[in-house]
Amino acid sequence: MLDNPFYSQEQHGPYNIYDLSDFDLEEGGAIPNCQIAYASFGKLNAAKDNAIIFPHMFSGTSKHMEIYVGEGMALDPTKYFILLPNMIGAGLSSSPHNSHDPISMANFPNVTIGDDVRAQYLLATQRFGITAVQLVLGWSMGAQQTFEWAVRYPDLVKRAAPIGGTAKGTAHNYILVENAMRQIRSDSAWQNGNYKEPNAAAEGLKNLARFFSMIGLSKEFYAQEIWRDAGFNSLEEFETGFWEAWFSPMDPNALLASLRKWQHADVSKHTDGDLAAAMGRIKALVFNMPFEKDLMFTVDECKLEHELTPYSELRPIPTLWGHFGMLGVAPEDKDFINGTLKELLSNSSLHMDTAING
Repeated sequence: MLDNPFYSQEQHGPYNIYDLSDFDLEEGGAIPNCQIAYASFGKLNAAKDNAIIFPHMFSGTSKHMEIYVGEGMALDPTKYFILLPNMIGAGLSSSPHNSHDPISMANFPNVTIGDDVRAQYLLATQRFGITAVQLVLGWSMGAQQTFEWAVRYPDLVKRAAPIGGTAKGTAHNYILVENAMRQIRSDSAWQNGNYKEPNAAAEGLKNLARFFSMIGLSKEFYAQEIWRDAGFNSLEEFETGFWEAWFSPMDPNALLASLRKWQHADVSKHTDGDLAAAMGRIKALVFNMPFEKDLMFTVDECKLEHELTPYSELRPIPTLWGHFGMLGVAPEDKDFINGTLKELLSNSSLHMDTAING
């Protein structure tokens, strides 16, 4: 084990822990006493069918998604029970740095998006007795989990909002993630995952930050110096004060565990590689919400999957913040996302005639 104060209640709480006992993994192996960290807001109704499940993105935690929860917002805790689970391996739940031998650090087993969603299903149904999920939503890797939920548990999920992500990774996305992983592994201080200090691989994390500064935002963002709107006075100040500050306290092995999941996300595993058949299993009304200027998950890529989904509307998000529009640094981005989610939740006819592919 390796103590990293970044992954703490002080930084990311309040959150709770649910013990899944020994949790078998899709690709083999198991996590003994697997723990899933989660935050929750609101109360379940008597029927336990007013739940919303909101997984998080790569490098994030449940805390980062709380900006979309609040009275009067789409995710209103006076109406819904909102569950924000943390991915296995990502820092707060069972992860490389907080696990005991024989699965600590470099020996942490491979975890998939499917493993995360199975764990979240157990949390929802065993811990809370949830009988219906009114909405699953998530950004980036959260979108991958959203699609997995909708394909794996089609009778439970009533609505889905994948935001800036796909159900199956593209070849370009595979290479992108491979290069992100190389940024960490290129640091000799990483020591093949067996470093002794939580901040040992500082150069690798800095390289990762610079990589995401290139791919995470739109070209127009930089051309128009939108970083000034976020309070930065120079491009270099933005690079260090935004990107490097984001990644520098994180655990390299947790990031690598998450990146591998991202790289291998694929709902067609359920249908012998047939993506159309997998997407055809979805019974939820889907608002597929790519970011218009996203360089990582493009609108065209999301549109292809939207066209395979029975009850889907394509709702691109107009923002120059590219893939990171979900952070809501620009208030209009957060407002657009919240308004679109309100519209989705207000629709009680789940197989409505106006759904583009309905």
